[in-house]
Amino acid sequence: MSSQTQPGQTHKGPTPADQKFNILIIGQQGRLMYEAVLFAASLRHSDPDFAGTLYVAEPQPGPHWETDPTMRNPAVREALETLGAVILPFENRHFGSSYPNGNKIEALMALPKGEPFVFFDSDTLITGKLSEVAFDFDRPSASMRREDTWPEPPLYGPGYAAIWKSLYDRFGLDFDSSLDPSQPDEYWARYLYFNAGWFFHRCPHEFGARFLHYALEIRDNAPRELACQALYPWLDQIVLPLVIHSFGGGRHTLPDNTLDGDISCHYRVFPLLYARENDHVVDVLRQVAAPNKIKKVLKEYEPIKRMVFQDRGQKVRDMFDRDHLPSREQMIRNKIKKANLWMR
Repeated sequence: MSSQTQPGQTHKGPTPADQKFNILIIGQQGRLMYEAVLFAASLRHSDPDFAGTLYVAEPQPGPHWETDPTMRNPAVREALETLGAVILPFENRHFGSSYPNGNKIEALMALPKGEPFVFFDSDTLITGKLSEVAFDFDRPSASMRREDTWPEPPLYGPGYAAIWKSLYDRFGLDFDSSLDPSQPDEYWARYLYFNAGWFFHRCPHEFGARFLHYALEIRDNAPRELACQALYPWLDQIVLPLVIHSFGGGRHTLPDNTLDGDISCHYRVFPLLYARENDHVVDVLRQVAAPNKIKKVLKEYEPIKRMVFQDRGQKVRDMFDRDHLPSREQMIRNKIKKANLWMR
């Protein structure tokens, strides 16, 4: 296994001029298809010279879906294609309505084999030149913009170390080399844990096959140390560190202040975007949503209509000092909900 980048270090990979890669997001009926339009518009706005292909993976109807998940809005499909996106159908063979996050696992196998990729959650804006990020596709990583959402060790054990080690042992991975020795024992950040809002690798088929194998094994045959743990909605984030570690990746294999910094923003929901993101992110959102053809499509989605075009978002923004935000996301959410300004 490749050596791990130590916490706090940045790995120097290939220069951006050496690279061409694809982007994968998910688009399906409902919220995600409007977010996909915003993502595509922000990519074209912020990085017009991006040389790869933006694939919008679309799950197809099947027994794992309670309703048709395809994007049944012709204006949305036209907007995506006008913005240069390729709509990519894929089949759900293991996940679906019961776990929509599984889309990001199963869609990987629909991408071109052997071509480097970066996956983003659809609720993301590209805010800088993504093509200038020095990805090392041989050393994958994922978003460190996360909180201690999983696991929740029970009072009398097992603790963080025992829970995580059981998963590394299950797949024959070296647990000790995944740890951040700058963090204390039994503190959540000592253990490799990512937000699954973005990740990358040299081949979507290699990464996707392992991601799926690990996810199904944990879902169907979890170690006994996970007996008290909720697997949903966290399954993708439980599995992702294991997959990344297995390919010799780890923390901070990207230059600082790129993804989750100057280059991308995983806003998650529009009230949170207005509450906590910097002025540049808000400016990008407003600019990419402004053209009439895009605006006409986006106004069909009520949260975008009210937050972006009817200035409800500015009311949220005025409630917070971004230099002194509450320490926990839930506190931000609660304050917005109390003001009756929450929308999703």
